[in-house]
Amino acid sequence: MTDLPKPGQRPWHAYYSAGVVPDFVPPVTTLTRMLDQGFAIHSDRVLIEYAGEEITYGGMRAQAAQAAAALRARGLRPGDRIALHLPNCPWHPVFFFGAMAAGLVVTHLSPLDAAAEIAHKLADSGAKLVISLTAPEFSGPLVAAAGYGALPPVVQCPDVLIRGEGVSHGATPLAAFWAGHEGAAWEPDWPAPEDVALLQYTGGTTGRPKAAVLSHANIAASVNIYREFLKGEPAREAGKHSLLYSPVFHILGLSTQLLRGLCDGLTLHLRPRFDAAQALDDIERFGINILTGVPTMWIAILRQPGVETRDLSSLDFIGSGGAPLPVEVFEKIRQLTGLKLRGGWGMTETAPAGTNMPPDVPGDKRGTIGIPLPGLDIRIVDPADPGRDLPVGEDGEMAIRGPNVTRGYWNRPEETAAAFHDGWFLTGDIAHMDSDGFFYLVDRKKDMILSGGFNVYPVVIEDAVHRHPSVSEAMAIGVPDSYRGESARVLVVLNPGAPPFTLEELQAFLADKLGRHEIPRGLEFREALPKTPVGKLDRKALRAEIAAELEPA
Repeated sequence: MTDLPKPGQRPWHAYYSAGVVPDFVPPVTTLTRMLDQGFAIHSDRVLIEYAGEEITYGGMRAQAAQAAAALRARGLRPGDRIALHLPNCPWHPVFFFGAMAAGLVVTHLSPLDAAAEIAHKLADSGAKLVISLTAPEFSGPLVAAAGYGALPPVVQCPDVLIRGEGVSHGATPLAAFWAGHEGAAWEPDWPAPEDVALLQYTGGTTGRPKAAVLSHANIAASVNIYREFLKGEPAREAGKHSLLYSPVFHILGLSTQLLRGLCDGLTLHLRPRFDAAQALDDIERFGINILTGVPTMWIAILRQPGVETRDLSSLDFIGSGGAPLPVEVFEKIRQLTGLKLRGGWGMTETAPAGTNMPPDVPGDKRGTIGIPLPGLDIRIVDPADPGRDLPVGEDGEMAIRGPNVTRGYWNRPEETAAAFHDGWFLTGDIAHMDSDGFFYLVDRKKDMILSGGFNVYPVVIEDAVHRHPSVSEAMAIGVPDSYRGESARVLVVLNPGAPPFTLEELQAFLADKLGRHEIPRGLEFREALPKTPVGKLDRKALRAEIAAELEPA
């Protein structure tokens, strides 16, 4: 990778806060070292509050040490993969940190994953063990996934909020798994910075999940880049209280909240599911200082009866990400809290550091995704010729480079090669930059739908819809949704003589084939779908049709 530009060479450098180093070079380190330092510096502080129970930094170190010892005793060795099939609950950091201490590689299974997707991720990653919960909503999909192929051994953990005993499928109870390892010493393996820490699955143009390979150095760099950008701000102050709803099995929640929070000495009030009423209660009860999430979270808070009478004065940093934020929501939240919602852009492949909003934004920048974070460089290039930079204001593909960027995709050499040009990662997102160095996301080169902060891939939906006996052709497309940002609408051509069905019937049919976030919210029947001259389904033409239909008269 060539050298990053010197200070003053990029227009956005002028908008960093005082003391932020524009050409910041994060220390080359590992997550294990970062954990070791965080546990030692903040040992007596509370790290996690969950269901009224507290775990200090020192207590988390002890539990992570026990987890590491149990994982080693199971025969797992540095470089082996394990899968965490966990929501936001204390078992996630316990086993994530424990896996790092044991030198293992983690892959995340989303609680929203359908059985077929779980089976694919487990087989593709080569995971040797799965850590999950006893509750049926977790054990059920794992049992179903076994129908698609061999399932690795499973360890089931109890949870005080997500209760129930599902079919174990021969799983090992947590108590038996780590019995005898109580009091294990915190004695981490010390991986090299370039060693893989995480295989984080994302989608591609085909919609088939693929894993971005993220090294210890990649994730540590991302965490430290965010810390540098927030230098001098309340979000960096030890002892601050953060309400954590963002899923820590996603890269955003993992890097920007769990890991950064640990490094900065925050207390994280971990919650498995978002509940607007509970969020308001928690803000008042715990004096929450930091609250970030997806736009749907903020919309739900605004809809709460009497929200304008609640005491939100403890908040001093709020953010939104994962999907486009409507301007009117931004303005209403500012009126409610007196704070500006901060947000930006990032990708799984960038772990996810990319752009963010500085504290002070000049002029009218509505719709911006902010400026590149310190130490990162972003260009707008010609999608047909990535070596050619485009001028200010012209739409093109965003290309990024920095120490946080993935080395490529697991078991996907061709896709890895296609994702890079001359050391720059080609994001697939179409955007432009203004003269101040602020970026604006215009479109997506890929057809991904951003629904409620989750990535939804049309081909995955289409493949599932095509399994319906009445369906001849199907296309999925994202349409504006006032609550989710976007939701999937399916357009269907029926087989000759086949009876139509309702949206509710289709949703029931897809319930065991798609994750909840992937279920279509709209259905339309057509005689034909648009096609290219060579006979391929033409998603671009369909998007234009739908946009025209939705345009106000």
